[in-house]
Amino acid sequence: MSVAVIMYKRLGLSNTDIALYTSWLYLPWVIKPFWSPIVDILRTKRSWIIAMQLLIGAGLGGVALTLQAPDFFRLSLACLWLLAFSSATHDIAADGFYMLGLSKHDQAWFVGIRSTFYRLAMIAGQGLLVMLAGWMEKTLRSTGEVSVVGSGISTDPGTVMAWANTFYIMAGLFIVFCVWHRFVLPRPHDDVPKVHATFADILKDFLQTFAAFFRKPKIGLILAFLLLFRFSEAQLVKLTAPFMLDKPELGGLALNTSQVGFAYGTLGVIMLTLGGILGGFLAARDGLKHWLLWMVFAINLPNLVYIFLSFALPDNLLIINLAIGLEQFGYGFGFAAYMLYMLYVSNGAHQTAHYAICTGFMALGMMLPGMFSGWFQELLGYQYFFVWVMIATLPSFVVTMLIPLDRSFGRKEDKS
Repeated sequence: MSVAVIMYKRLGLSNTDIALYTSWLYLPWVIKPFWSPIVDILRTKRSWIIAMQLLIGAGLGGVALTLQAPDFFRLSLACLWLLAFSSATHDIAADGFYMLGLSKHDQAWFVGIRSTFYRLAMIAGQGLLVMLAGWMEKTLRSTGEVSVVGSGISTDPGTVMAWANTFYIMAGLFIVFCVWHRFVLPRPHDDVPKVHATFADILKDFLQTFAAFFRKPKIGLILAFLLLFRFSEAQLVKLTAPFMLDKPELGGLALNTSQVGFAYGTLGVIMLTLGGILGGFLAARDGLKHWLLWMVFAINLPNLVYIFLSFALPDNLLIINLAIGLEQFGYGFGFAAYMLYMLYVSNGAHQTAHYAICTGFMALGMMLPGMFSGWFQELLGYQYFFVWVMIATLPSFVVTMLIPLDRSFGRKEDKS
């Protein structure tokens, strides 16, 4: 989704269309709890992982193939939908496989390594691949020739080819991953289809689990927190890359694709990770409640850097990178509160399923505000849109002050 925003911006789409249609790609993560029982019933987690990696490779290849078509936007978006559903299903299977393939001790041992490689994957995807696309844009750029590639959208053929080649490379990688995991993934003894369970039994358990989640005390405030804690950030994240790519006459910073890949996808992810590590450490030392208000400030107040950037429009890359690094560090520090609170809400019976429901509401909280953010930005312009983003932080503060939370949660002595 992050790469798609940058790609569509480079291919000439409006911010309104980019924000609306890429936000819809969150939907599979919103509704994935509804088909997670199917992953449990049919075949093994291992086979689901391999099959989904093949489908992801096919979806990436489909994006590459459709970028040069007359109606490239709708066709490539359809391939991204295939990607999104395949990725969400892969998520379900991989989480289950992790628990089945490792002992409780090994699960705890490898959780830090797993998180580290997740962050490295973000750097590879949002940073290095975007930088690669930017390098190919320069290499393949035509001598002033412009082509109309669909719906009146004009762009340089070299830019189209650069992004197509980037997606071909990603498709090839996932085909390699699929073949590799077909041979090297272990075969846990407990990773078997639930052939003994009927569909009626699964449906009954699913409904009971779902009902138990919505019977939690103060569930209304909990849902408000899950939906509104990132209300401001959900709008901001859709427009940061377009803002950095747009020309100064449109209110942007006029960075090239490679510079955006470094600033947001490499340096930004590193700072995001460091902020998350610090947030987790402090919450574990003093308890989440002790740091909760500070974390709300951390995720929201650094958004002020975009007001500064939009009014000053600096051309100094050091200043731009420092501003983005500060915002991402604060985002990582504050987001730790959100992740920990989802664990708090999920505690007790059906912990895994309830956590999956929380992540569904998390995705919904990102999807809905993001859908109208592009239209709002084009209505207000970047400067006043970023002012609005700061006003939109208020619901985050309100819901955080109202949620139920035990003072001891997160501290070492908390056995839950």
